[in-house]
Amino acid sequence: MNMNSSKSTISKKHLIAIAVVLAIGVGAGTFILQGGGKPKAAATEDDGHGHGGHTEAKGHGDGEHHGKGGEKGHDDDKGHADGEHHEKSEAKGPHGGTVFKEGDFSLEALLSEDGGEPRLRIWLSDKDKPLPLNAATVTATVTRPTDEKQKLTFAAEKDSLVSREIVAEPHAFDIEIIAQTATEPFMFVMSKEEGKIELTDAQIKAASISLDAAVKANIKTALLLPGEIRLNEDRTSHVVPRLAGVVESVNASLGQVVKKGQVLAVIASPTASEQRSELQTAQKRLSLAKTTYEREKKLWEQKVSAEQDYLQAKQALSEAEVAVANANQKLSAMGLSASSVAGLNRIELRAPFDGIVIEKHLSLGEAVKEDAAVFTISDLSQVWAEINVPAKDLPSVRVGEKVTIKATAFDASATGTVAFVGALIGEQTRTAKARVVLDNPKGAWRPGLFVNVEVVSEETAAPVTISADAVQNVGEKPVVFLKVDGGFIAQPVKLGRSDGKRVEVLSGLKAGMPYASTGSFVVKSELGKGSAEHTH
Repeated sequence: MNMNSSKSTISKKHLIAIAVVLAIGVGAGTFILQGGGKPKAAATEDDGHGHGGHTEAKGHGDGEHHGKGGEKGHDDDKGHADGEHHEKSEAKGPHGGTVFKEGDFSLEALLSEDGGEPRLRIWLSDKDKPLPLNAATVTATVTRPTDEKQKLTFAAEKDSLVSREIVAEPHAFDIEIIAQTATEPFMFVMSKEEGKIELTDAQIKAASISLDAAVKANIKTALLLPGEIRLNEDRTSHVVPRLAGVVESVNASLGQVVKKGQVLAVIASPTASEQRSELQTAQKRLSLAKTTYEREKKLWEQKVSAEQDYLQAKQALSEAEVAVANANQKLSAMGLSASSVAGLNRIELRAPFDGIVIEKHLSLGEAVKEDAAVFTISDLSQVWAEINVPAKDLPSVRVGEKVTIKATAFDASATGTVAFVGALIGEQTRTAKARVVLDNPKGAWRPGLFVNVEVVSEETAAPVTISADAVQNVGEKPVVFLKVDGGFIAQPVKLGRSDGKRVEVLSGLKAGMPYASTGSFVVKSELGKGSAEHTH
């Protein structure tokens, strides 16, 4: 009986143990059934430049990351309802990529430039043994700091799955990889921060780097045309003697400011003496003809002389008047006055208007010809900016249009008005000439100076604009340094119109995104240091 009682007691204990095991099994089965239909997520950070990666095991929903202190008290192989992530050392696979593991299933991901173009490569394994490439359907989504998303699809190539799409730089983004096997899906997240310029808020402030946001703004569409300052031909004169002679005195020097009527030089000319003598002779004959006419008229009125004598005297007076007028016109055509204090043979060359002597081609005692340009006088208080306008831009350059002129040799600008647009196109240059009248009271705009002429054609709204000083060139391509957590990344952009202050961004940035404006060159100088090193 005691023996039977003992056996009965042992049987009851076994029954209790079996019941407990069954209860635990039912609970575990319920848990598995409830969670088994969702993708199992894992995340790792991989910048390829010494930044610690972190991997996540099952069931992380919100992607929250903890520091190293968060490793205590948690088992990363167990599910976390809040989606916590813990920092771990990055696991590298046999191909040099980042390894994600979930139970027996593992996936190695590598951003590779084999073949010259960056593409994402995937290797699949089960229990550390390679799986066939068709063991899972793999897709991926690249999310950049600009919120731009790129879908990746994969094709088999040798021993890996390779993305059909190129993953363009900058390689700073999160990649969500989903691998759908025959039995269950897996989700992994890989973060890359390649090319990130790490700067703290204190460093940004110390370097005087200003942050701005991309915004909508009006941009003036302007043509920038090359030009050159030239003399105002309407206020430029070539002084010629009009008569051959010898230089007796020179009263003006090169660069001298002269007033209208001021004597520039005196030339002795025999022709001048002859013309003045002819005038004097004609004047004396006119005086005699007047006297004779008055006498003959009086005698005829008194019936003393015949009418014929009176008419002859009248005819002689008319001829003398014509001779004097003719002599005066000859002197005027030669630029001579009727008399000269210096003498009958002296020619006084005078300034035609206020201006500056810009050319001088005579010296004392020199024989000069009648058509020699011995002086050039120009009024530089107004100059011309001559523009070369391509045929396609002619509709935007109109007479009366206000333009801005900027010197290329120094920092100076002025406004002027288009006074002339040529009707002809040059056969060689295929451009037309346009002219801007420019006030030059201080004489800063010197003829021969090269300038750029800005012609505003229209003003339109641009959806996304940035300050012009934010644009830097990296690798001969325009970039903007986009503000991200812990620093900046060089964001390639496609630029549109610019008015010198604002630049339109056609692609690469969205309105509201922060970037480095003033001081962006400081951020560029940090490129190539630290985390900006580029390796794959």
